[in-house]
Amino acid sequence: MPVGRVESGVLKTNMKVVIMPSGATGEVKKIEMHHQEMPEANAGDNVGFNLKNVEKKDIKRGEVVGPSSNPATVAESFTAQIVVLEHPTAIGKGYTPVFHIHTVQVACTITEILEKKDPKTGATAQKNPDFIKTGDVAIVRVKPLRPTVVEKFSEFPQLGRFAIRDMGQTVAAGVVLEVQKKAA
Repeated sequence: MPVGRVESGVLKTNMKVVIMPSGATGEVKKIEMHHQEMPEANAGDNVGFNLKNVEKKDIKRGEVVGPSSNPATVAESFTAQIVVLEHPTAIGKGYTPVFHIHTVQVACTITEILEKKDPKTGATAQKNPDFIKTGDVAIVRVKPLRPTVVEKFSEFPQLGRFAIRDMGQTVAAGVVLEVQKKAA
C-alpha cells in the first residue's frame, strides 16, 4: 500500500487520479490512516491508499498523486530564487548538484544565472553574472535531469521549496518562482 501526505484538497475513495510525472492513472479503492479505513483524507493527513489499476511498485518516491482533472505540474525547467549558504568556490552555469524538492532527490543543472540580488534590499545588484558565491542571493534558471513535479512557491509552498546539496553538505536553498511546464 503506497503511503503519502495529503498536501492540499481531499483524497476520496472512488476518486479518479493521475500520478505525475509517470502519468499512470487509477481510481482510489481504499484509504487508511493508523490502520483504520476511512472514506476520505484531508490536507495534512498521512495516509496509506490503494489504487485500482496501479500497483505499489508503479509509484516511486517523489511522485505526486492528484485529481485527473488537475494533474501536478511536471517541469521542463523552472526559475528560482536561491541563497548560497556554503560553497567552497563559486557556482556558475552548468553546475549540476542534487536538488531535494519535497520528497524527491534529483540532479538539476543551473542553466542560467539571471541576476544577483542585494541580500539586504532585494534589489537587482547585477544582471547575468558569470558566477555566484557563498552569501549571494540570485535568480537562476534550473533544468531537472529527469521528469520532476514542482510548483510555484507562491501557489503551493510544499512543492515549491528545495535544498541544494553537493559534496555532502547543503550548499544552497531556494524557492520556485515560475515553472516552464513539460510538453505533454
